[in-house]
Amino acid sequence: MTVMRPGWQLDEIASIGRENLDAEHVARYDEKEDAGASMEVALLRSLGYGAESVVVDLGAGTGQFALAAAESFGRVVAVDPSPVMLARLRDSVRGRGSSLEVVEDGFLTYEHQGQAPDVVYSRWALHHLPDFWKSIALRRIRAMLPAGGLLRLSDVVFSFGIDEAEDRIEAWCAALGADDTDWTRADAEEHVRDEHSTYSWLLEPMIEAAGFEIRAAAYSEDRFLAEYLLIATPGAR
Repeated sequence: MTVMRPGWQLDEIASIGRENLDAEHVARYDEKEDAGASMEVALLRSLGYGAESVVVDLGAGTGQFALAAAESFGRVVAVDPSPVMLARLRDSVRGRGSSLEVVEDGFLTYEHQGQAPDVVYSRWALHHLPDFWKSIALRRIRAMLPAGGLLRLSDVVFSFGIDEAEDRIEAWCAALGADDTDWTRADAEEHVRDEHSTYSWLLEPMIEAAGFEIRAAAYSEDRFLAEYLLIATPGAR
């Protein structure tokens, strides 16, 4: 059934970022970026999730985490609005004979079917939404989860003050262009200019307002990456 969306709702395809609709970029993505999928699966298993658990990966991309998770958890659903990303992921699912379910949808449109997820996972995806829409996405995730459910959220998040921003961003762009990874200064500049990463001191109150307790937060040394364990609080659905 097609659900009609209001005309004022964000078009997530338009907001997803040029590179995520670029077949050449998508073909190289898994070589360019290691999502640490095995460590993330191990983390979830250490928290007690296992063969009976339902996991939804929002912004799954090429499915590094989702494919690994499908080998450990009872049901895993990979959700992404990019048809280019999902074409590659579906090829991987077929090639592996994986049980992973793949859904072309976004933070603002995915409607979960069946048993409520125990875990919602999202890595390096929420920054595609402007802050207003981040709040809506977080509230929708909270509505999807039962009380006590987990949101594992990782993203590019600016954990510094306004007065530091320009110097830190210039240093980050320069460092990314000079390191031994495939990411370039132009990639970093495009991210800051065209995408919607935000400050931790804006994002974290938004997380709490959406109905989550911040159980753990870790920040990279350069203060550009943040990882959260977020617990759905009772009564917030």
